Amino acid sequence: MSNHVTRLIETLRAPESGVPKAWTSTEAELGTSLPGDYKELIDRLGGGRAEEYLYLLEPDSPNPHYDLVAHTRERAEAYEEIWEVEEKPAELRAEGSRILPWATTDNGEWLFWLALPGQHPDAWTVMLNEARGETWEHYDMNCTDFLHAALTGEIRSDVLWSRFPLPRHVFAKFSPES
Repeated sequence: MSNHVTRLIETLRAPESGVPKAWTSTEAELGTSLPGDYKELIDRLGGGRAEEYLYLLEPDSPNPHYDLVAHTRERAEAYEEIWEVEEKPAELRAEGSRILPWATTDNGEWLFWLALPGQHPDAWTVMLNEARGETWEHYDMNCTDFLHAALTGEIRSDVLWSRFPLPRHVFAKFSPES
């Protein structure tokens, strides 16, 4: 078990009630392996809403609105169109680089992994894109370290909601109607 994931779960004050996922089939659908910290987080906690605002995507989510594979496809198509009229962030200009979503917000911001060519998924870093805008932020850390740092105030994003994080952390698992 990862200390990073344990620390994040403790920060969220969330009960461990995840159900291990079929990562092999998910990764086959995505055409790539996924970071180990994310897989451990989802296996231990499950997907859900953090801080009444941020939604952790998961494969085969009980709520199809937050399915990792579906959003990966949808975001790839959306950004292909967007980058015909907007400039790609500098981090994505390398041939073969891509972004994969791992969380979204009520407001429409997206949290992505930045996957560079030849890079192991455990080395992927975090990129955020503002809702309905061209502002991007890059954080040289994995998704669980980013979430922990954002929840504890160690880092502050200009893209995420100005009231994030809440003074008392909240996590609610997805249900079919959530």
